Amino acid sequence: MTAEFITIEGIPKPASRIALGTWAMGGSMWGGPDDDNAAKTIDKALDVGINLIDTAPVYGFGHSEEILGKALEGRRDRVVLATKVGLNWQDGQVFRDSRKARIEEELDASLKRLRTDHIDLYQVHWPDPKTPFEETARALEKSVQSGKVRALGLSNFSPEQMDEFRKFAPVAAIQPPYNLFEREIEKDILPYAVTNKLVVLAYGPLCRGLLSGKMTAEHVFTGDDLRKVDPKFQQPRFSQYLNAVEGLKTIAEQHGKSLLALAIRWVLDRGPTIALWGARKPEQITGVQDAFGWTLSKDDMAAIDAILDKTITDPVGPEFMAPPARS
Repeated sequence: MTAEFITIEGIPKPASRIALGTWAMGGSMWGGPDDDNAAKTIDKALDVGINLIDTAPVYGFGHSEEILGKALEGRRDRVVLATKVGLNWQDGQVFRDSRKARIEEELDASLKRLRTDHIDLYQVHWPDPKTPFEETARALEKSVQSGKVRALGLSNFSPEQMDEFRKFAPVAAIQPPYNLFEREIEKDILPYAVTNKLVVLAYGPLCRGLLSGKMTAEHVFTGDDLRKVDPKFQQPRFSQYLNAVEGLKTIAEQHGKSLLALAIRWVLDRGPTIALWGARKPEQITGVQDAFGWTLSKDDMAAIDAILDKTITDPVGPEFMAPPARS
């Protein structure tokens, strides 16, 4: 099935509406790196028509960017490359840092790791309450003017924070968490994007694997796996979400699709959205094409909402992932 594309203002190449997310490739919080499989995953994504790849310096403390830079050598022009800025770390502890000096340092480091002379979409990873948005925005606007960056984005910002930032620099895209189980952005952020003509890069569309359809109540998370501290994966909530998954599978089967394809299609049908498909093994790319070429009806959407209302009595969002401010 032919891939779907969307235009992000400031970026000449249309972006695929499914993007490859590379958080897990960095290894940190995902059981360690697997560089060989990561490179094969990037190859597979390009082969199936994904041309937008999203990464960040904090993913493996630079490792994800390094893998991506190496894998894209000789074919950088095929890709809409997105990375982030505005986090720092010390002794493995991550904190927010969007000072002008940090942005300049991080931009040059990302360009070097990615082996490129420009970044297509450069996104502030989290708002930094200790740095004026004007300082951050003007530093980033300077990076656009220099040609090192083509377009700016904001991740995990509220509408009020986006309004303040946009006083000083234009924004083309936003990146919030969004999936069938985490829908807080429908209250304000998604309408804001529509009103202001911003593209939404929805991260976590499979909700850390919950919507893959492959998990059971006996699944054990080990090592530094993020899901060990994710409230959704702790009982009794875990069973509630797994019961919802079983109900959602019935909707997917009515369309002859997998639950995974349903979860991605749902995100694509909600607005000017791109679904960030996180993967670290090539087999995890299998099924991408099944999310294209069809839509969910109003009746489907209502049936999905009914399943969620019935099964999830104690919902919880992704708030646990937010890093602290600078001390």
